[in-house]
Amino acid sequence: MSKKWYNLFVSVDSANKEIPGEDGSPAPATAAQTVAEIAATAVVAQESHFSGTMANPSSFEDIYNAAEIQQPAHGFTIMKVGEMLRSEHIRNLPKDVKRSSVLVALEAAGAPIQEVIEDAVRRDHALDTYERVQDKALADLEAQKSRENAEIQADLDRILTEHRNRMQANTDSIAKERERFYAWRLKKQEEEQKISDAVSYFVTENPITTGNSAAAAAPDSRKHS
Repeated sequence: MSKKWYNLFVSVDSANKEIPGEDGSPAPATAAQTVAEIAATAVVAQESHFSGTMANPSSFEDIYNAAEIQQPAHGFTIMKVGEMLRSEHIRNLPKDVKRSSVLVALEAAGAPIQEVIEDAVRRDHALDTYERVQDKALADLEAQKSRENAEIQADLDRILTEHRNRMQANTDSIAKERERFYAWRLKKQEEEQKISDAVSYFVTENPITTGNSAAAAAPDSRKHS
């Protein structure tokens, strides 16, 4: 372009004025008036396909590149048009003036508005597709980790059950041995009583113990004080 795009402003009146035809019928719709129709009929694949892996999945530019969205020869993408609309030269102007200014700049650069809209649709499809890709990846990860957690929990439950069973077996073993020992102790006391009774006929002080020998054998701490 021989001029900066922002020098190609047109007024609101000239941008919006419809010049009737010779027969008095309304003039054909302007490019600005057909943007909605262009967006609705743009020939763009509904599902984007990504090639290779992205170094930075959080980068929108990397997403666009992976979706093989090519830069048009005239250089006017929807992102460039967005920058133009936010430019300090026109950002505070009425919407109609901003639209007309950009359309004039696109026409001067040989950049059809339809190609810009198609670029926008491609980028939107790429973002939507990548969102679905990430959503599926997240769902797959959740399913995988849930299965792993279930397996870990099953292992924990199995190990816990095994240890509880071992602890119960130890407790049962102690109880069984205690019961056997106490039964033996009763018989031992009966045996000692028989011995004591026999010895009692021949001694003044009976040396036979007939009680709990474990308690009697405990050292008297007072002897060492």
